[in-house]
Amino acid sequence: MNYEETLAYLYQQLPMFSRIGSAAYKKDLTNTLALCSFLGDPHQKFKTIHIAGTNGKGSTSHMLAAILQQAGYKTGLYTSPHIKDFRERIRINGEMISKNFVVDFVQKTKAVADDIKPSFFELTVAMAFDYFAAEQVDIAVIETGLGGRLDSTNVISPVLSVLTNIGYDHMNMLGNTLTEIAGEKAGIIKKGIPVVIGEKNPETLPVFLDKASAQNAPVCLAAEKLKVTNPSPEGRFLNCTVKYHNSGETENYKLDLVGLYQSRNLCTVLASIEVLNENGFNVSHETIRQALERVKKLTGIAGRWDIVQNNPTVILDVGHNEDGIKEIVRQLKNDYPESGYHFVIGFVNDKDVSKVLPLFPREASFYFTNAHIPRAMPHEKLEELALENKLTGIGYENVNVALEAAKRNAGPGDVIVVCGSFFVIAELELTG
Repeated sequence: MNYEETLAYLYQQLPMFSRIGSAAYKKDLTNTLALCSFLGDPHQKFKTIHIAGTNGKGSTSHMLAAILQQAGYKTGLYTSPHIKDFRERIRINGEMISKNFVVDFVQKTKAVADDIKPSFFELTVAMAFDYFAAEQVDIAVIETGLGGRLDSTNVISPVLSVLTNIGYDHMNMLGNTLTEIAGEKAGIIKKGIPVVIGEKNPETLPVFLDKASAQNAPVCLAAEKLKVTNPSPEGRFLNCTVKYHNSGETENYKLDLVGLYQSRNLCTVLASIEVLNENGFNVSHETIRQALERVKKLTGIAGRWDIVQNNPTVILDVGHNEDGIKEIVRQLKNDYPESGYHFVIGFVNDKDVSKVLPLFPREASFYFTNAHIPRAMPHEKLEELALENKLTGIGYENVNVALEAAKRNAGPGDVIVVCGSFFVIAELELTG
């Protein structure tokens, strides 16, 4: 098979959560362990950092990878889903996995895959491990796909576990309460391995502390280590002042990720670096500063409050659940209080949009659309549900047509936000 045929096999022959939803979710680690065993257990041949959470785990993963890369470590990064290119999921020092490796990997695992029938995610996790081992990375940052306890990535024994936050998402698989969801995410806490907890939530913190205690895992509460104050977007940077509680020192950082929500992720990242430094790593404040100013360049992260056009302003954000949409609306009202708002939105069918739609400002104009995957919610259904929440707009079969309509209707000082799904943003064809 060539690369295109290999991708077709991955997408069409293997159950893929992003396309079909929960039917692709395997609730055990058997297949991943079997694949790793076949490959000679590559996940045991390099150091890892394991990151779980409802929101922020992707940004946190990218920031940590950028900092470690800037510090001179050969750094692997595994994230999901991708936006444009499958190879975005697997990177070393920001460079995507080669097409040849993808083809060769699928060929050499095809017999065992035909036998055990792994999901798309299980096979790509094993691919990442095999690639990082072959390339002899110093450290790899591994983002969970869904949950934690039963996530395919949870076969690793990391040097650090990181829990960003807990919110309502994927309740049909992870549980209907924050406590239940936290219990699944807490599954990445390992015996004796330090864990950084990003956000201190009274409902979920006891779950994490109990699991850490049972595993004798040292706990670092990021909020007790440091505080990020006065995050303020300025041009293409987010300026943040950071106060370290123990030393009383203050540091100023500029992030090229300008979403206000990144200030919370920054807190988690900096606490994680402190723990890594306490455990044999060597990362200076200056290295952190340099890395944070160019995370996009170092790691290729996209879709986080990405301003892709001015007059009118067009922003892309992969926010898709309650917390994500709340943050988008909060920043809109903070940064553009006098502007007219236009939302190009599409969701997946298993998303509880009844909790999300009331968060949008009713005075905005809406352009309902859908990605072209089986799991997408048809724009007609979304329009109907939106109308029940007094949100009015027009439906479009294609996100590009929807965006063009928004641009025609928007004034020069207006703001257009495309959000609701990774897969809607993935289908955008931006020019210029």
